[in-house]
Amino acid sequence: MRDAAPGGGSTLGSGDLLEIKVLEDQELSGPYRISPEGSIDFPLCGKVALNGKTQGQATDALRKCLSERYIKRPNVSVLLREYNSKKVFVFGEVQRPGTFPFDQDMSIIQAVTLAGGFLRTAAKNSISVTRIIEGQERKIRVPVEDIGTGKERNFQLQPGDIVFVPESFF
Repeated sequence: MRDAAPGGGSTLGSGDLLEIKVLEDQELSGPYRISPEGSIDFPLCGKVALNGKTQGQATDALRKCLSERYIKRPNVSVLLREYNSKKVFVFGEVQRPGTFPFDQDMSIIQAVTLAGGFLRTAAKNSISVTRIIEGQERKIRVPVEDIGTGKERNFQLQPGDIVFVPESFF
C-alpha cells in the first residue's frame, strides 16, 4: 500500500507525473509534473496546489477552477502516470541497491527485502537510516539482525529515508 490505493486514495506529491484530460478542450489535456513546491501550472487556472491531495481531490480542484473561469461543467480526469514523490533508498551491502516506492507502514525489513536481502559481507546490526527531522539530516542506527531475532522491535521507515547497509569487517 502507498498512502492508500492508487486508484484515488494515493496522495500526490512533488515529482509525480499526472495525465490530465479535459474532454471539452483537448489543448488543456496532457502530462503535468508536480513541481517541488507541490503545484502544477495549469492553463487558465495558473498554479494549482496538488501536494497531499488524492487524484479525486486533484480532479475536483481542476474542475472547480475551470468551471469558475472557462467551462460550465468540465469533464476532467486525473491519472497518476509516475509516482515519484514517496520513495526510500537502500544501498550498501545488499543484493540490488536502489530506489524503491515507499509503502505506508513500510519497515526496514521490507526495504532490505525489496533490495534483494543482505550480502554475506553486511554488518546487519550497524545499519543506518538517514532521515530529515525538522529540517536537519539525522542518522539513526538500526540493529536489523536483532529485529530479525526478536530482540528489537521493527523500525518503520518514512518517505525519503536512506537506508545504508555497511560492510562488516569481521
